[in-house]
Amino acid sequence: MNTLKQVLGVDVAQKELVVTLGRLLADLSIELYAYKVFSNTEKGFSSLLTWVQKLTNPDTEVRFVMEATGVYHQKFAYFLDDHGYALSIVLPNKISNYIRTLEVKTITDKSCSEAIARFGLERKLDNWRRPKKTYKSLQQLTRERDQVVSERSAVKNQLHAESQEAEPHERSLERLKERIRFLSSQEKEIKEDVDQIIKRDVVLKKEVEIISSIPGVGELTAIIILAETYPAYQLHIC
Repeated sequence: MNTLKQVLGVDVAQKELVVTLGRLLADLSIELYAYKVFSNTEKGFSSLLTWVQKLTNPDTEVRFVMEATGVYHQKFAYFLDDHGYALSIVLPNKISNYIRTLEVKTITDKSCSEAIARFGLERKLDNWRRPKKTYKSLQQLTRERDQVVSERSAVKNQLHAESQEAEPHERSLERLKERIRFLSSQEKEIKEDVDQIIKRDVVLKKEVEIISSIPGVGELTAIIILAETYPAYQLHIC
């Protein structure tokens, strides 16, 4: 029977890729027929492609489908893009909602990869587009800022608690204050780096202005939205 569509569903973890191969046949039935685990490394990627090529019909395109899993899916996504494979990256909540419709009793890495493969076979998915370096840099900087701000908040809480003790240790308090000053200086440096990126990119600057014109949305929020959602919700500005 002819194969209409081929999909590799990929459940991504920090150290491994759990994959399921599926195909849509001419009678519109879905067949999930192969399962394997590969390391989430360059060597694992190459082994995975060899395995896929052996088990699929060369006359029908194979679409790789995975969910966005923190940063752990990125290296494999870039690898597939470099080698010209069709790739779709789906938001985790979409996969979670889809799994609920399947009435899966036990959720495992294998059942997740099967669900992702089935999702890709049933849906018409857009091709993933590699983000521009500018947006990638923005994402890294805004995430770094978030970590710095969170750490500074924790140190401030610690300073407040220790300063309320009956006999606080003055040198301990001073060290905590110094850490707060250091983290604040790092946040300032990150903001300067972000400002330089935006100043150099006219289109990006316009996008930030448009989003921050929405009531209640500041410039920083606009930058984070662009950094985290590009290219999925990229604005098209003439």
